[in-house]
Parts: sequence; C-alpha cells; structure tokens
Amino acid sequence: MGTRNRERRAAKKKARDRRPTREQWTDFHDEPPLAEVVRDAVFEAARRHAFGGETEVLAEVVTLLRSQPVRAADAGVDLALRHVVSRMCRVGWLPYDIVRHLGKELGEPAVQLVTDVIAADAAQHADATVHERWREQLRQIDAVVWWRPSDPHLSQWIERHGVARAAALSLVLTVIATIITWPDLPVILPPPGAARAAAAPARHRVDPKILARVRGLLAKAESTEFAEEAEALSAKAQELMNRHAVERAMLDADEHVPQVATARRIWLDSPYLGAKAQLVGVVADANRCRAVVHEKIGFVAVMGDEMDLEITELLATSLLLQATRALVAAGGAGQSRIRSYRQSFLVAYAHRIGERLAAVTETALAEPDDRLLPVLMDRGKAVDELFAAMYPATRTKAYSASNAAGWGAGRAAADRADLGLDRTELPGT
Repeated sequence: MGTRNRERRAAKKKARDRRPTREQWTDFHDEPPLAEVVRDAVFEAARRHAFGGETEVLAEVVTLLRSQPVRAADAGVDLALRHVVSRMCRVGWLPYDIVRHLGKELGEPAVQLVTDVIAADAAQHADATVHERWREQLRQIDAVVWWRPSDPHLSQWIERHGVARAAALSLVLTVIATIITWPDLPVILPPPGAARAAAAPARHRVDPKILARVRGLLAKAESTEFAEEAEALSAKAQELMNRHAVERAMLDADEHVPQVATARRIWLDSPYLGAKAQLVGVVADANRCRAVVHEKIGFVAVMGDEMDLEITELLATSLLLQATRALVAAGGAGQSRIRSYRQSFLVAYAHRIGERLAAVTETALAEPDDRLLPVLMDRGKAVDELFAAMYPATRTKAYSASNAAGWGAGRAAADRADLGLDRTELPGT
C-alpha cells in the first residue's frame, strides 16, 4: 500500500506540473478554464457567422457572454481577439494592412478596437525581436498600450469609447468573423517575436537631405494649379532620385556590397483601382522594381532595392494625387463624370507617364560606368528571385480604355505631369 500511495502521489504531482498556470492561460486573474470556454465560444460563433451565414448566432453569443461574469467574459474575448490578430501577423499581414482593410470593410470603431489588439500583441515581445519597419507601422497607426494590462482590455475600451456592452460584444464577433475570411499574404516582415538582429552588410540608404528635397518638389507639384509646373517639378524629383540612386549604386560597386531586395505595399483608393495600380506599376518599372496588384484587397506589392522602393513609393503617391486632380479638372462637367471617360483617362495617364519615365531613366543610364552594370545586374537578379519566391504564379490583366475623349485627355494630362505601364500582374492564376 505504501508503494501504491507513493505512485499515486507522484502521478498527481506530475499532472499538476503539466497543468498550465494562470499566467500561461491569460494575463488576468479569472479561472483559466472559463476564459478559454468564452474564447472558444467566440471563435465558434464567428466561424459560423463567417462561413455559415448564420446571423442569429451573433445575438445568441452576445446573450451568452452577457450572462457570464464580466471579467471572465472580457478576458476570454481578449484572448480570442489577440489570437486572430497574432495569426494574421504570422501569415503576412502588417499592422497598416490590417487596419486599412478592416476600415474599408467595417469602419472606424473596428479599426480602433483592432489597433489596440495589435499594440497588445507587439507589447508581448522584446523590442529586439520586433522589426524596425514593424515598429514604424505601429507608430503610423498609433498603436499604443493605453489601458491597464492587469485588467481586461475590452472593459476599458467600452468605457473609453462610450459603447454599449452588447454593441461592443457584437462588434468583436463581427471583427473576428471578417478577419478569418481574409487570405494569407506573402510574408514581407517577420512578425513580432521573430525578428533577429542581422549581421547584414551596411547598405547605402537614401540621403535624408536628398529625400527632403524630393518631398519638397513633390509637395509643390501636388499643390500647384498649373499642370506644366507640376510636370517640371515631378520630373525634377525623378531625375534627382535617379541620380542619387546611381551614385549609391556606384558606392555599392566600390565596396562590393551584396545586392538584396525587399518589398513594400502601396494601398490604393477605389474606384478605378486597376487603372491606378497601372500607374504604380509604371513608376516601379522605371525604378527597377516589380509590382503585383492585389485588386480585391486594394494594394500593390512592390519588390526592389530599398532605395528604389523609397523612390517608387514617394513618386507613385504623388502621381496618384496629381492624376486625381487632373481628372477632376479635365473634360466638361458632364463628360468627366462618365465612368468610361474616367477609366480611359487614368489608363492613358499611366501609359503616357510610363513612356516619359522610361525616357528619364534611359537618359540617366545613357553612359553607365563599367562598375555600375554588374551592380544593376545583381540587383535585378535579387528582385527577380524575391518576386519568384513571393509570387510563384501570377497572371497578366489588361485594363480597357474605351472612351477616346478620356484617353486623349489622360495622355495630355500625363504630358503635363508624370509616369506608366498598361498591363499589371495579379497574384494567382
């Protein structure tokens, strides 16, 4: 009997050691099983709502949650939200991507809620394991931990925003039901907790003084009412950045710096997203980058050297603003409101800008130094390899331009402004 008792005690101790602690289940002081039950109920309700179309399930689960102790229910809801956001970060979504796409689908209250969840997810990890560009995006969306981490976030969010508890719970379920339907994306940055300090060779980044000059030129181009002035300012900005990129490439050649490629995402506004994506595509092409449009989501992924990406993002953003302004100003009051006119205008604008930018780039490389060509070839190879890894299957889509008046006005506006390509690659086949 003594031996049997010792064996039982040893088995019980082993089971206790395997049991998760409260801290492992949740940051709060509720009993872990209840928080997990709530989390699972939230997930199941969201899944049924997202994939089964059962709208009444939201009301059912809101009623269930309201019947639970507030602290335990909110702890479980927090766990559910953190889990789904953490997963999206692991499958390619960046902080800005999440809030931008969610804002389009559900509006500002959902963005406010999920911005906090993104902040909470990042705060769990040491700064050294959060990529600098990830931290930049956290700052961009103003993701900070403003609540008391020792208490459930949801209760404090409800109080801060003056939202009824039932409405807040319904919003949580709708947010999760929406996010879990999103596709995985190619991973651009490691998620929080996965970044590591790399011993990569020092790269020659964009000179802040040059960047400030370029931004100043583009700001003037965006604000002027005179198309010819906007054209001259934008062309000057591209010329300046091209010259600076060549100078930095020469330094890479002299110091034998290996060429690497990375990626960024440029988000676009509807309507005419495909035509706008062409404009981004031609700017990318002129700056030695490659672009893929995710038209259903609303962004263009651009792959290239870090400096070339900086140029592409600055110039494309400026040209999109200029194109929109030129479209508003073009045509008669009735003509410019016709959809085919606007579509044709933007396609033609992108096409003509592509021709003009290609000429600017060709001039910049008209008499290349012998040291420059190997660097550009290595850079192009790095970009192609990254493109193939991120998008092993793409298809080409053409965008129609059926309105002759819109086409002519778009080319004329591009002659007075900036950059293009008339076909855009799409992910998948």
